[in-house]
Amino acid sequence: MTSLVEIKNVSKVIKGKKIIDSLSFNVEAGEVFGFLGPNGAGKTTTIRMIVGLISMSEGDIFICKESVRKNFEKAVQHVGAIVENPEMYKFLSGYQNLIHYARMTKGITKEKIMEVVELVGLKDRIHDKVRTYSLGMRQRLGLAQSLLHDPKVLILDEPTNGLDPAGIREIRDHLRMLARERNMAVIVSSHLLSEMEMMCDRIGIIQNGQLVDVQLVKDFVHTKEKMYEIEVDNADLAAEIMSKSVPEVKVAITEKGIEAALAREELPAIIKQMAVSDVQIYGVKEISQTLEDRFLEVTSAQGGE
Repeated sequence: MTSLVEIKNVSKVIKGKKIIDSLSFNVEAGEVFGFLGPNGAGKTTTIRMIVGLISMSEGDIFICKESVRKNFEKAVQHVGAIVENPEMYKFLSGYQNLIHYARMTKGITKEKIMEVVELVGLKDRIHDKVRTYSLGMRQRLGLAQSLLHDPKVLILDEPTNGLDPAGIREIRDHLRMLARERNMAVIVSSHLLSEMEMMCDRIGIIQNGQLVDVQLVKDFVHTKEKMYEIEVDNADLAAEIMSKSVPEVKVAITEKGIEAALAREELPAIIKQMAVSDVQIYGVKEISQTLEDRFLEVTSAQGGE
């Protein structure tokens, strides 16, 4: 795999406070990388440093091997980005907006503009005034704008903000297609966990300006330990037995019995011990763990709120 974005020990200090603390990660060609964290964690600050809207205090960022710190223009020419909401001239048509942006870069033809318009699915409405567009259509027009110069890296900050479910799905499908078919590196920041799970190949979790973890989404969600619900008649006794059998496990008492995260091989001995102790067991069920569950698990383990 080729790393198109390399972030190396990047920090940002504002008014004496370290907003970003020694951040390091790579983003590969052909992948959608999710930058995940609660509001205020440092996602937008990091994206602003990648695209050069604010400077780094320490470290460096390389885009297609070019240093943002030393060769900003060369580095950023490989990037298409929407930071927060795409701003358009609402009194112009979508096409006129794209013509306007195309003038900022040499060599963008009208054929290229229409190719990008078709790519984002706006062909039927591109000559309508932007003020008549839905929020989802404006997001797609912003996506078209960021793709005009054939960037190798696409960066979108909260791209599904304010969209309805159909709009969210459209944007998600477009991003996955761009990464797959154009071998682009796509970086998406969000606090919407369900979206990241469906959209991304890998996720990096940021909290309080520090990188907590970077993992493949499937590895992150599907850990060795699974959450099990055991339906019993005596939850207190069942919890006591489990705590003695596996001391490091957190046991939660529920309406039906108990819940705990266990390795599969630990389960038979615990069930056997409960049966011997006259705990009536009515059922054992594996509970599917979502990205949200894992996110809260990881961030709370790191001292999050």
